[in-house]
Amino acid sequence: MFGMSEFGLRALWSPTMLIVITIIAVLYILAVDQFRVRWFKDSTPVPIGKKIAMLSGLAIYYFAQGGPLDLLGHLVFSMHMLSMSLSYLVVPPLIIYGTPDWMLRRVLSVPQIGKLVRSITNPILTLVLFNILFSMYHLPSVLDYVMTHFVVHKLFFTALLISAFMMWWNVVCPLPEYTRLNEVKKMGYIFANGVLLTPACALIIFADSTLYATYSDPAIWAKALGYCVPLGSDVILSMFSGPGEFAIMPPLDDQQFGGVMMKLMQELMYGAILFYIFMNWFRKDKESKSIDPIDSLHLVKN
Repeated sequence: MFGMSEFGLRALWSPTMLIVITIIAVLYILAVDQFRVRWFKDSTPVPIGKKIAMLSGLAIYYFAQGGPLDLLGHLVFSMHMLSMSLSYLVVPPLIIYGTPDWMLRRVLSVPQIGKLVRSITNPILTLVLFNILFSMYHLPSVLDYVMTHFVVHKLFFTALLISAFMMWWNVVCPLPEYTRLNEVKKMGYIFANGVLLTPACALIIFADSTLYATYSDPAIWAKALGYCVPLGSDVILSMFSGPGEFAIMPPLDDQQFGGVMMKLMQELMYGAILFYIFMNWFRKDKESKSIDPIDSLHLVKN
């Protein structure tokens, strides 16, 4: 496998995105620690687990969309699938979970924002929208078009990221007033997501030929890669023969491996979330049973 150092620092590490992610991380740390009481008067301390979740989500997103994995995803299809899985199945729940409720309430207290969030996070809408966009993207004609048209690529990936946050909001939303699903419905919601995502995985895994010209045709591959690295497609083709120069397995095997990887990432993440929901359900049920009956009667009378 050929080295990636020829593409340069900008392609490997995306300095602009690194700066943006770092600024967000620093502002988050200041907001939940040093300036928490000054910026948010009714705030409470943020558990270390939430801080780790937020910072991990930011780091994973940068790694997948700005770091070396982003470049690898333009070179090898299986790495593209890994980048997609991390960006839309792992990052959103970590960031939502890592955002403290008092910070979200401050943002959602703006009437227009609160109303908009309530409108776009309808469970049926988010379930359908995310899975349609995610599955549609993996149709050969769509993926090839998106990857070779810069503006469309940016717009589509932005829409996909927003729809992923909308979908995960219904699962890990920390605000009771914005929670529309109980624990049982959340588990059904996750199960439905898994079912709806399966056809896209099956299309890739069971195909008997390569589906994507972006990862098989050198000219199209170079055009798509040209948007990721500051070299231009002509220069890329003069330096490299095509995607096969970077492959560690035959193209069809790499494509099938990418589909398997996406399905495994989905199963692992959804399984972890189902466990998290079940444990929350178990804890709430235990807490409700531990309430003193006399106290409960007193609360009801009041």
